[in-house]
Amino acid sequence: MNTDSQPVATSDLALLGLMQLVSPALPIGAFAWSQGLESAFELGWVKTEADLREWLEGVLEDGLSRCELPLLARLQTAWAREDAQAIAQWNTWLQATRETAELSDEDTRLGAALVTLLRNLGLLPDANLIPSQPGYITMFAWVAHYRQVPQRQALIGFAWAWLENQLSVACKALPLGHTAAQRITEHMRPLLVTAVEVALQREDHELGPILPGLALGSALHETQYSRLFRS
Repeated sequence: MNTDSQPVATSDLALLGLMQLVSPALPIGAFAWSQGLESAFELGWVKTEADLREWLEGVLEDGLSRCELPLLARLQTAWAREDAQAIAQWNTWLQATRETAELSDEDTRLGAALVTLLRNLGLLPDANLIPSQPGYITMFAWVAHYRQVPQRQALIGFAWAWLENQLSVACKALPLGHTAAQRITEHMRPLLVTAVEVALQREDHELGPILPGLALGSALHETQYSRLFRS
């Protein structure tokens, strides 16, 4: 009899749970948001494959590795400890970092959609632990904890979902073929791993995005005449 079968089965289920969570088929409407990328196209900041690669590198290094990824790790720990105060604190902190109405709206709407989905699946945590307006990352962290996804893998999964979303936006709004998107994926894969490593080492005082260009583009997107995406 294989005495390791139970841990292996748990690990396999955790992996499948993470794949379900980051799948584009998850019905929360993530496809409707570009996170400022459509504005960068409209303004002419991103016009080529090289431009897009540089943009994504910047957002990953100065955004995700400083904000979403370290916050995800902290929130997953808070859920594991059932620390309602820490969950609410980091949820509020994250909302405060959203520089525009669109970026804030994206986080809260996706969070609400994920709450609705989890309720329908019977997977919500104790109501006393859920903040009054939970963001997407807050609820993502809950699912990762509930599915017993190791913290590092949860961050990698989140980063991968972000990259897939951005490339999907580019394929729809920019003359970018799928082969070019795969070239960017090959380039970005090791950078995702590095970003996760950096995020896990950051201290609280080091947190916060440094993305003035994205914030400006997002603000201008609010009044963009014609657009495919909500941010």
